[in-house]
Amino acid sequence: MSRKAPGAESPTEIDITEVLARIPHRFPFLLVDRCEEYKPSESIVGIKCVTVNEPFFQGHFPDYPVMPGVLLIEAMAQTGAVLMSKSLDVDTAGKAIFFMSADNCRFRAPVRPGDVIRMPVRVVRHRGDVFKFAGQAMVGDKVAAECEFAAMVVET
Repeated sequence: MSRKAPGAESPTEIDITEVLARIPHRFPFLLVDRCEEYKPSESIVGIKCVTVNEPFFQGHFPDYPVMPGVLLIEAMAQTGAVLMSKSLDVDTAGKAIFFMSADNCRFRAPVRPGDVIRMPVRVVRHRGDVFKFAGQAMVGDKVAAECEFAAMVVET
């Protein structure tokens, strides 16, 4: 019996089962539900479906819930980590992908419960186990946030 989630039949799609196998994040800190448009060592699009049940909404403006901007950056970084893990075929038993830096972050529009965030992330530079990325968090056709960031593979 297959434990794969239905719908991730394409080599360019990464379902939640594979996301969980590729990065160590878990609830309440897992901020990527699935990925699309995977191009090895080039780009990926992460998807996050935001619900009112997210734990951060209890304290981040309860009367007008807004997803914290730093979590939008983290969601983009997790998307980049999925891209790195799959592109490099990282053995998660002995290695981890660590966030290194964030530059030129801009927050343009609020993300609210019910929004679906699309996070196109592309590789700007790749040298060995270090990747530099440029990413956006989009809701519909609006840019909610954008950032350049870097991550590296380390032995654990």
